[in-house]
Amino acid sequence: RSGAYSAGARVHPYVLLNHKDTLDSEFTLAHEMGHAIHSYLSNKNQPVVYADYVIFVAEVASTCNESLLMQHLLRITTDKKRRAYLINYFLEQFRTTLYRQTMFAEFELMINEKAENGESLTADVLCELYRQLNILYYGEDIVIDHELDMEWARIPHFYYNYYVYQYATGFSAAIALSQRILKEGAPAVKDYIGFLSGGCSKDPISLLKGAGVDMTSTKPVTDALKLFGELIDEMEELMK
Repeated sequence: RSGAYSAGARVHPYVLLNHKDTLDSEFTLAHEMGHAIHSYLSNKNQPVVYADYVIFVAEVASTCNESLLMQHLLRITTDKKRRAYLINYFLEQFRTTLYRQTMFAEFELMINEKAENGESLTADVLCELYRQLNILYYGEDIVIDHELDMEWARIPHFYYNYYVYQYATGFSAAIALSQRILKEGAPAVKDYIGFLSGGCSKDPISLLKGAGVDMTSTKPVTDALKLFGELIDEMEELMK
């Protein structure tokens, strides 16, 4: 069975991983090590009261590691089939994280607004709402099976307070950080390590600004979508 987990203990982080010697396992290891390094540097550089980073940045280091690994693999891969495989893998990360998690967040917001307005949240209401969001996000040309209407019921994050939005914001920040690291080198790495070492000593927006990413602007998201578009263009060329 595949799977992994990172526990950011005060002594040092632990990463539990069932490695299956696949590309997915390689990315999973990079992902969990991002969590571990974030926890390690925050614990090392902050007192206990400021050592735990907050939810808004919880997935930034993990997905930044994945982005750096992917862009490294793309840089050294020239074989068309392997390159297409890697790009497809990267595109799926964009789809499932930037797009799908945003859809999840909108669904979560809408059902909570209905609850606040005193409306009933029956299974039929939730299924129809979820179906319409899938059509909105994926378009009329995609077949939306009726079985998918019930998918909301199996998403554990919907059963506790808002969480899923930070996958999309964290992914956008991670893409921006990885792009800056690859373009600027040492200065960007220094700023990034400063972010990883910050724990919750500042609010998350300020910590990310210190690493060169302004999440109060639309730039991180638009830049991530620009990269997504460039990857689609290359995939189309490879498929000719």
